[in-house]
Amino acid sequence: MGLRERKKEKTRLAILDAALDLFVEQGYESTTIEQIAGVVDISPRTFFRYFTGKDHVALLFHDHGEAILLETFASRPADEPPFTSLMHGMRAVMQDLLDSTPEDTARFLKLRRLLDDNPQLVGRSVARGAETERRLTEAVAARRGVAAEEDLLSHLIVAFATSAMRVGFECPMTEVSMPAIARRMAATIELAERSLRPGWDVEAG
Repeated sequence: MGLRERKKEKTRLAILDAALDLFVEQGYESTTIEQIAGVVDISPRTFFRYFTGKDHVALLFHDHGEAILLETFASRPADEPPFTSLMHGMRAVMQDLLDSTPEDTARFLKLRRLLDDNPQLVGRSVARGAETERRLTEAVAARRGVAAEEDLLSHLIVAFATSAMRVGFECPMTEVSMPAIARRMAATIELAERSLRPGWDVEAG
């Protein structure tokens, strides 16, 4: 990063940290954008240069995970079965969790707690996840040489992959930590891969 990019990232993280701390301390609904901006000593207008709103902050992990999945899928061999490529994307997400700094780990766990404590955010999270599924489906369909809106198999490939990811992330576990979540994801990936017969995702569209 150049100096300007580093300053922007520092500001973005400061906004994120301020928002998460306020969400935890006084509740998501009770926290305003003006309060978040005040903690960081910026204007609400500056806040909107980095985030579209409180929901964007609360569901930020979707943006990060989506970027890793799409980048990994695009980097895989064009003749690799698409479900296999998506599983490699899941492994990249898992590795990203394990490589997290202590600060990133704390942010992730606060975001997870925020979702657990605010059921009204679950529906918004599902809607945001649907956007990721749409983009992944477009990528899968493009590789298969078919139109995403007309190809059921492309949708099913993505649905199976994202369902496996949800199981790895969201199923109840006794220990909530990055290593524990990564272990759960690894086990889910292995289970998903051995549950489907080889070649199911490369049939003609």
